[in-house]
Amino acid sequence: MENKTKKKGLLDRITSSRVFRVMFSRKIIVVCAILLLIMVLIAIFAPVISPYDPNKDDLYNVLKGCSAEHWLGTDSNGRDVLSRIIYGARISFTVGIVAVVISSVIGMALGLIAGMAGGVVDAFIMRVMDAMMAVPMLILAMFLGAILGQGLGNVCLAIGISMVPGYARVTRGQVLSVRNADYVTAGTLCGASKIRNTLVHVFPNCLSVNIVSMTASLGGAILAEANLSFLGMGITPPTPSWGAMVSGGYKYLSTQPIIAIAPGIAIIIVVLCFNMCGDALRDALDPKLRGTLGSGKKTKRAKRTKNVKEVA
Repeated sequence: MENKTKKKGLLDRITSSRVFRVMFSRKIIVVCAILLLIMVLIAIFAPVISPYDPNKDDLYNVLKGCSAEHWLGTDSNGRDVLSRIIYGARISFTVGIVAVVISSVIGMALGLIAGMAGGVVDAFIMRVMDAMMAVPMLILAMFLGAILGQGLGNVCLAIGISMVPGYARVTRGQVLSVRNADYVTAGTLCGASKIRNTLVHVFPNCLSVNIVSMTASLGGAILAEANLSFLGMGITPPTPSWGAMVSGGYKYLSTQPIIAIAPGIAIIIVVLCFNMCGDALRDALDPKLRGTLGSGKKTKRAKRTKNVKEVA
């Protein structure tokens, strides 16, 4: 029994190390992960790093250019742009994480219920999800935002609800492929209830796909918040938000373009890094791609060795 436990623990460690190695086998993914880590640390230690109060107006320094005092200049109210970008990272990461948690919890619950119940329940839930997916996510988030109102909590809720259908459909597909498996049938024959079978045997097999979806959806949630704030339906001013900064700064593109360009670059970097890391995590967890990506360098070396031998 102890030998089996040791072998299982060793196998788990080997598998996790292989996934980690495959995920970070490309240099671009390492760079993206480092950039995300830096942005997260900036958001956490914003009060320490920020040189100025992001909400303090200074009418004597309105629309100042880049200088030693204000590295990225000031906006139309004299507020330091760099400080607002640093504090805006907190808003973006908060909205991204909370919205993804809301959408994944609700979506996975609906997917599990639809897949395991079947029949009328399945048809009803999926038709509601189809109706929600027929509307673009941003339009649906705008509609929900108009109903709920502005504010951090309402924005997270609006974006989270608009992202539910994707998780529900993915989870339902995974449930349909797993619910008739031998180990689920064995659990039923051993007297396990349907709820226990769902939580113990079916749900864990749906997690890997949803974890990848959650990682990729973080960038989409941050971008959705930026779009809502740009349209004036997101975070309530004067709270710093990257989307609201772009919205307020585009009027001065001809005179002070850095006011709009700097937060726009921050949005691009974060969203791109999340999408790249999400793709890498998907490739690492996919057994069909794991061997190909993980052994890319070895394959090239083998080909070179083979060519050298042929020439010789």
